[in-house]
Amino acid sequence: MDIIFDELIDSYLATNVGMVKNFLSKSLSAHLADNITALYAGDLLLSAGTGNDISVNHNKLIRSDKIYWLDRLHNNTHENIFFDLIDRFVYHLNSTCYTGITGYEFHYTLYEKGSFYKRHLDNFKQNGTREFSMIMYLNPEVEGGELRIYQGSQWQDITPNAGKSVFFKSNELEHEVLVTQLPRMSVTGWLKVAR
Repeated sequence: MDIIFDELIDSYLATNVGMVKNFLSKSLSAHLADNITALYAGDLLLSAGTGNDISVNHNKLIRSDKIYWLDRLHNNTHENIFFDLIDRFVYHLNSTCYTGITGYEFHYTLYEKGSFYKRHLDNFKQNGTREFSMIMYLNPEVEGGELRIYQGSQWQDITPNAGKSVFFKSNELEHEVLVTQLPRMSVTGWLKVAR
Protein backbone atom coordinates (compact mmCIF):
# COMPACT_ATOMS: atom_id res chain seq x y z
CA MET A 1 0.00 0.00 0.00
CA ASP A 2 2.93 2.37 0.52
CA ILE A 3 3.25 2.76 -3.26
CA ILE A 4 -0.39 3.82 -3.53
CA PHE A 5 -0.01 6.13 -0.51
CA ASP A 6 3.06 7.73 -2.11
CA GLU A 7 1.23 8.18 -5.42
CA LEU A 8 -1.60 9.97 -3.62
CA ILE A 9 0.82 12.20 -1.70
CA ASP A 10 3.03 12.92 -4.74
CA SER A 11 0.07 13.92 -6.89
CA TYR A 12 -1.10 16.23 -4.07
CA LEU A 13 2.35 17.85 -3.84
CA ALA A 14 2.44 18.33 -7.62
CA THR A 15 -1.06 19.76 -8.15
CA ASN A 16 -2.67 20.50 -4.73
CA VAL A 17 -5.17 17.72 -5.53
CA GLY A 18 -4.00 14.21 -4.71
CA MET A 19 -5.64 11.46 -6.70
CA VAL A 20 -5.03 7.74 -6.94
CA LYS A 21 -6.89 4.70 -8.24
CA ASN A 22 -7.34 1.60 -6.11
CA PHE A 23 -6.85 3.25 -2.72
CA LEU A 24 -9.80 1.02 -1.85
CA SER A 25 -9.77 -2.47 -3.29
CA LYS A 26 -12.65 -3.49 -5.56
CA SER A 27 -13.83 -5.88 -2.86
CA LEU A 28 -13.79 -3.27 -0.07
CA SER A 29 -15.49 -0.70 -2.34
CA ALA A 30 -18.26 -3.19 -3.10
CA HIS A 31 -18.79 -4.10 0.56
CA LEU A 32 -18.95 -0.45 1.63
CA ALA A 33 -21.39 0.29 -1.20
CA ASP A 34 -23.53 -2.64 0.00
CA ASN A 35 -23.49 -1.09 3.49
CA ILE A 36 -24.79 2.21 2.09
CA THR A 37 -27.50 0.40 0.13
CA ALA A 38 -28.63 -1.44 3.28
CA LEU A 39 -28.61 1.75 5.37
CA TYR A 40 -30.62 3.53 2.69
CA ALA A 41 -33.15 0.68 2.53
CA GLY A 42 -33.49 0.87 6.33
CA ASP A 43 -34.01 4.65 6.18
CA LEU A 44 -30.91 5.18 8.35
CA LEU A 45 -29.19 7.79 6.19
CA LEU A 46 -29.70 11.36 7.42
CA SER A 47 -30.07 14.54 5.40
CA ALA A 48 -26.71 16.30 5.44
CA GLY A 49 -26.37 19.86 6.65
CA THR A 50 -23.79 22.62 6.70
CA GLY A 51 -22.14 24.05 9.80
CA ASN A 52 -20.96 22.24 12.92
CA ASP A 53 -22.44 20.42 15.92
CA ILE A 54 -23.50 23.72 17.48
CA SER A 55 -25.20 25.18 14.42
CA VAL A 56 -26.38 22.91 11.60
CA ASN A 57 -28.28 24.27 8.61
CA HIS A 58 -30.29 21.83 6.44
CA ASN A 59 -30.73 23.91 3.28
CA LYS A 60 -31.59 21.64 0.32
CA LEU A 61 -30.70 24.49 -2.07
CA ILE A 62 -27.07 24.20 -0.93
CA ARG A 63 -26.69 20.51 -0.20
CA SER A 64 -29.01 17.57 -0.87
CA ASP A 65 -26.96 14.47 -0.03
CA LYS A 66 -27.56 11.92 2.73
CA ILE A 67 -24.93 10.72 5.21
CA TYR A 68 -24.20 8.17 7.93
CA TRP A 69 -21.22 8.63 10.28
CA LEU A 70 -18.76 5.73 10.53
CA ASP A 71 -17.58 4.56 13.94
CA ARG A 72 -15.52 1.60 15.10
CA LEU A 73 -18.19 1.09 17.76
CA HIS A 74 -20.50 -0.15 14.98
CA ASN A 75 -18.18 -3.17 14.84
CA ASN A 76 -18.81 -3.56 11.11
CA THR A 77 -16.15 -5.78 9.57
CA HIS A 78 -15.74 -3.77 6.37
CA GLU A 79 -15.81 -0.38 8.10
CA ASN A 80 -13.09 -1.63 10.46
CA ILE A 81 -10.98 -2.74 7.48
CA PHE A 82 -11.46 0.77 6.10
CA PHE A 83 -10.38 2.31 9.44
CA ASP A 84 -7.28 0.06 9.51
CA LEU A 85 -6.39 1.32 6.03
CA ILE A 86 -6.81 4.95 7.12
CA ASP A 87 -4.68 4.30 10.20
CA ARG A 88 -1.92 3.00 7.91
CA PHE A 89 -2.25 6.00 5.61
CA VAL A 90 -2.16 8.49 8.51
CA TYR A 91 0.95 6.79 9.93
CA HIS A 92 2.60 6.94 6.49
CA LEU A 93 1.59 10.58 5.96
CA ASN A 94 2.84 11.65 9.39
CA SER A 95 6.14 9.77 9.10
CA THR A 96 6.94 10.95 5.56
CA CYS A 97 5.47 14.47 5.55
CA TYR A 98 5.34 15.40 9.26
CA THR A 99 1.73 16.54 8.98
CA GLY A 100 0.81 16.05 12.64
CA ILE A 101 -2.53 14.34 11.94
CA THR A 102 -4.03 13.26 15.28
CA GLY A 103 -7.44 11.93 14.24
CA TYR A 104 -10.07 11.67 11.57
CA GLU A 105 -13.80 11.48 10.91
CA PHE A 106 -15.58 9.81 8.01
CA HIS A 107 -19.14 9.24 6.85
CA TYR A 108 -20.91 7.44 4.07
CA THR A 109 -22.34 9.82 1.49
CA LEU A 110 -25.18 9.10 -0.90
CA TYR A 111 -26.27 11.52 -3.58
CA GLU A 112 -29.59 10.40 -5.00
CA LYS A 113 -30.40 11.23 -8.63
CA GLY A 114 -30.66 15.01 -8.97
CA SER A 115 -28.65 15.73 -5.80
CA PHE A 116 -25.72 18.16 -5.54
CA TYR A 117 -23.58 20.18 -3.12
CA LYS A 118 -22.86 23.83 -3.99
CA ARG A 119 -19.37 25.37 -3.90
CA HIS A 120 -17.86 25.39 -0.39
CA LEU A 121 -14.79 24.92 1.83
CA ASP A 122 -14.60 21.99 4.24
CA ASN A 123 -13.21 23.85 7.25
CA PHE A 124 -15.33 25.48 9.95
CA LYS A 125 -14.56 29.14 10.71
CA GLN A 126 -14.75 28.53 14.47
CA ASN A 127 -12.82 25.25 14.43
CA GLY A 128 -9.91 24.72 12.07
CA THR A 129 -9.07 21.12 12.96
CA ARG A 130 -9.83 19.68 9.52
CA GLU A 131 -6.46 19.57 7.75
CA PHE A 132 -7.10 17.34 4.73
CA SER A 133 -10.29 16.27 2.97
CA MET A 134 -10.52 12.74 1.57
CA ILE A 135 -13.14 11.21 -0.69
CA MET A 136 -13.15 7.55 -1.69
CA TYR A 137 -15.64 6.65 -4.40
CA LEU A 138 -17.67 3.42 -4.43
CA ASN A 139 -19.68 3.62 -7.67
CA PRO A 140 -19.02 1.03 -10.39
CA GLU A 141 -21.24 3.11 -12.71
CA VAL A 142 -21.36 6.90 -12.81
CA GLU A 143 -23.23 9.59 -14.69
CA GLY A 144 -22.85 13.14 -13.44
CA GLY A 145 -21.91 13.87 -9.84
CA GLU A 146 -18.40 14.99 -10.70
CA LEU A 147 -16.34 16.66 -7.99
CA ARG A 148 -15.38 20.13 -9.25
CA ILE A 149 -12.34 21.57 -7.45
CA TYR A 150 -11.47 25.24 -7.92
CA GLN A 151 -7.95 26.66 -7.97
CA GLY A 152 -8.05 30.38 -8.70
CA SER A 153 -9.96 30.93 -11.94
CA GLN A 154 -9.41 27.32 -13.02
CA TRP A 155 -11.30 24.20 -12.07
CA GLN A 156 -10.89 20.46 -12.39
CA ASP A 157 -13.73 17.93 -12.70
CA ILE A 158 -13.12 14.50 -11.18
CA THR A 159 -15.30 11.54 -12.14
CA PRO A 160 -16.41 9.54 -9.07
CA ASN A 161 -15.29 6.04 -10.12
CA ALA A 162 -15.09 3.17 -7.62
CA GLY A 163 -11.76 2.81 -5.81
CA LYS A 164 -10.54 6.31 -6.68
CA SER A 165 -9.44 8.53 -3.81
CA VAL A 166 -9.11 12.33 -3.80
CA PHE A 167 -7.08 14.23 -1.20
CA PHE A 168 -6.66 18.00 -0.69
CA LYS A 169 -6.29 20.72 1.96
CA SER A 170 -9.62 21.35 3.66
CA ASN A 171 -9.16 25.09 4.19
CA GLU A 172 -7.67 25.97 0.78
CA LEU A 173 -9.67 24.53 -2.10
CA GLU A 174 -13.32 25.31 -2.71
CA HIS A 175 -15.22 22.52 -4.40
CA GLU A 176 -18.69 21.31 -5.28
CA VAL A 177 -20.52 18.17 -6.36
CA LEU A 178 -22.27 18.57 -9.69
CA VAL A 179 -25.80 17.26 -10.18
CA THR A 180 -25.97 13.46 -10.18
CA GLN A 181 -27.78 11.43 -12.81
CA LEU A 182 -27.26 8.11 -11.02
CA PRO A 183 -26.96 7.48 -7.27
CA ARG A 184 -23.41 8.45 -6.21
CA MET A 185 -21.80 6.75 -3.20
CA SER A 186 -18.60 7.54 -1.34
CA VAL A 187 -16.83 7.53 1.96
CA THR A 188 -16.01 11.16 2.73
CA GLY A 189 -14.06 12.60 5.61
CA TRP A 190 -11.27 14.64 7.08
CA LEU A 191 -7.85 14.06 8.58
CA LYS A 192 -7.62 16.29 11.64
CA VAL A 193 -5.01 18.10 13.71
CA ALA A 194 -5.16 19.37 17.26
CA ARG A 195 -5.71 23.15 17.59
